Amino acid sequence: MSERSLMSARGEARTGIGDLVEVRGLSKHFRVAGGPLGVRTAGHVRAVDDVSFRIGAGQTLALVGESGCGKTTISRLMLRLESPTTGTVTLAGRDVHRLDRTGVRWFRRKVQAVFQDPWASLSPRMRVGDIVAEPLVVNERLPRARVRERVAAIMDRVGLQPWQAKLYPHEFSGGQRQRIALASALITEPDLVVLDEPVSALDVSVQAQVMNLLKDIQTERGTSFLLISHDLASVRYIAHRVAVMYLGQIVEEGPADELYDNPRHPYTRALFDAILPAHPDDRRPGTDAADEVPSPLNPPDGCRFRTRCPHAMDVCGQPPPRTALDRGGSVACHLYPAEAGLTKGPVRE
Repeated sequence: MSERSLMSARGEARTGIGDLVEVRGLSKHFRVAGGPLGVRTAGHVRAVDDVSFRIGAGQTLALVGESGCGKTTISRLMLRLESPTTGTVTLAGRDVHRLDRTGVRWFRRKVQAVFQDPWASLSPRMRVGDIVAEPLVVNERLPRARVRERVAAIMDRVGLQPWQAKLYPHEFSGGQRQRIALASALITEPDLVVLDEPVSALDVSVQAQVMNLLKDIQTERGTSFLLISHDLASVRYIAHRVAVMYLGQIVEEGPADELYDNPRHPYTRALFDAILPAHPDDRRPGTDAADEVPSPLNPPDGCRFRTRCPHAMDVCGQPPPRTALDRGGSVACHLYPAEAGLTKGPVRE
């Protein structure tokens, strides 16, 4: 059995244990001020609109899509940095936006984050050892000797030397700083880590090292990841499931290998085909999308992709149904369940 198949089998086994995270009907609308003094509401940016998904224990769910589709807003909602307009985020059966003070302390131990730019997330005035230890000091009451032991152990696990705890962030390379951020996120042994573009600012060779480290840690600890990334190759390598977002909504979701090998939604196909193939003849016909992206302030009615879709039909003016696909995936598109003309392109009505 290949490594990829083995990882998928492990993910399926963990899913059977139960879901760690459940997001249901999640929406976030930002008010747009208008008028001379900004007191009038000119509209609302619908950054996230009725999004639902689950993350199994020990699994990685990746959110992919163009810039501005709502991926980062979802990550902020997951981390309680934003409050939802509607909907719920449930962690281990508890609504994370309805926690009391004790519940918030529990949440901070269970959920951590690694952001795109490690330099921006690390205080230049603190020694690395203090940065890594901070989540442990804030959230758990442990003797100093025990804290030092935990810091040394996690730094060693992410590929750093314990003696480097006395150094400052500017004394490290970009890849090492990302390892510091990862050590800080993992020291409380969280159940969920939100990874917001964790390797996009790194060199390709360093990207591979960090991604392999994440996979190893997930195998050892059973940690779940929510991965937000534009790097589709990295997503396929590490993710068990992938959700494709467009203008604040999930248009397709399913197991990573199945979604990459057989994308169903026209936007998913266009997104994947935007990656240049090894040979021009390998490019699938009829998957190009128009360049103009509608504003989230006033998204199209019905299917939001219809203004760019090469397969658009009159019926696309109505909200598309969400159709269950083989192997546990789903797609929101009027081409299904009939699937007529997805390969050749349906005739416009």
